[in-house]
Amino acid sequence: MFNTFAVDLFVVVERLIGSIRRDCINAMIVLNEAHLRHILTECLAYYHEDRTHLGLGKETPGGRSVSEKPENGKVVALPRLGGLHHRYEWRDAA
Repeated sequence: MFNTFAVDLFVVVERLIGSIRRDCINAMIVLNEAHLRHILTECLAYYHEDRTHLGLGKETPGGRSVSEKPENGKVVALPRLGGLHHRYEWRDAA
């Protein structure tokens, strides 16, 4: 009935929807459609730019580079999705 490409695409879409639900939607209260669109936009940005993926060797799909530790540095947490998730980077200690 379906060709194999369509079946494979269904699997990918189901996994993406599951990740969005687990990582974003289940922990938030959606107020209206505009709010949901904003959450989904931030979630997809987080998914591609900040979240590491085992299938990519712990890299991000967007290709985030690994930052080197400065000689006198500290780790800074950058909140994502309203503080639900964080991205950590090295910064020079002042």
